Amino acid sequence: MIILIPAYEPDQQLPALIRSIRDAEPWATVVVVDDGSGPEYKAVFDGVKALGCHVIGYSCNQGKGFALKTGFGFIADHFPGRTVVCADSDGQHTMVDILRVAAAVQPGSPAMVLGTRNFTGNVPARSKFGNSATRLLFRLATGERISDTQTGLRGYPAAMLPWLRSVRGDRYEYELNLLLEAKQAGYAITTVDIATVYLDHNSGSHFRPVADSVRIYAPLLKFLASSFTAFLADTAVFLLLTMVTDSLLLAVVGARAVSSAVNFLVNRCMVFQHGRDRPAAAAGLRYFGLVLVLLAANYGLISAVDSLSVAALPAKILAEIALLTVSYVVQQRFLFSRRTARRAGREAEDQALDPSRGHQPGTLRR
Repeated sequence: MIILIPAYEPDQQLPALIRSIRDAEPWATVVVVDDGSGPEYKAVFDGVKALGCHVIGYSCNQGKGFALKTGFGFIADHFPGRTVVCADSDGQHTMVDILRVAAAVQPGSPAMVLGTRNFTGNVPARSKFGNSATRLLFRLATGERISDTQTGLRGYPAAMLPWLRSVRGDRYEYELNLLLEAKQAGYAITTVDIATVYLDHNSGSHFRPVADSVRIYAPLLKFLASSFTAFLADTAVFLLLTMVTDSLLLAVVGARAVSSAVNFLVNRCMVFQHGRDRPAAAAGLRYFGLVLVLLAANYGLISAVDSLSVAALPAKILAEIALLTVSYVVQQRFLFSRRTARRAGREAEDQALDPSRGHQPGTLRR
């Protein structure tokens, strides 16, 4: 087992964690990544190096995701075939829980293990809200329930390292991206209950509530913005056609034809990370197939609400809200999914075995 700890401007919780690891597992291999903390933190890193850790890093802060991928690259190069357990440096993870997660990792199984907290007790409000929001996003995007999507205590079998180094994201969004892309890449997610620990109201965290939240929620926020733009166009055309025609069906179909063309182009080019993985014709065929299904559902919902003597505009708004979640899930998971996820993992593995094939994502910069 390799214990990987990314650290940015760590306090004395990092040496305390290393000492607890040495007390429980004296011969455990520990890799600490200095994420550009600066010279004023040299004493802390020298201290953990004196405790037998491998300390690697770089001069400028790059983000937690970059630090993790740097660590994965170092481990793949120097300790191939070893299980990796990632833990945070701020004292939130006990040695007991680190060992429990490590024990749950099955070397021959394509599954990551998450140490999940139940968020009971004195939990900072921003941590509780943040996890609730990302848990909802994850459920919308994948249809799967995970109680703690923000946990930093995770275990990975050695075979996953090439894929881990290929997933996008250099900061806090990286760990959520791993969860969002795991199923498409053929990896399962299992969980182990761990203690909920927040020291001094989580003062050691470097999470920036606004900037990092935008990074994490960017896929959903972009989708909502795209959908709202299409909704405005759809509503304008819908109202125009209801004034010049006496056909609800014609108004719904005409409005959707205009807005769906705009929505497809925006989603393919700007919203979904892998929107251009599929040829435009194939993606367009699938997209407009979804449009027809949603159009039928939209017409049915509007007609049902209209039969209750609700005005046309409120009826349309209610129908659009009801179908928004369905549209996002289908597009994220099927229409604009990462078609080449498995191939990317295989290519990264080939490159890890043959460094001459190109630069390795997350490889330590020397």
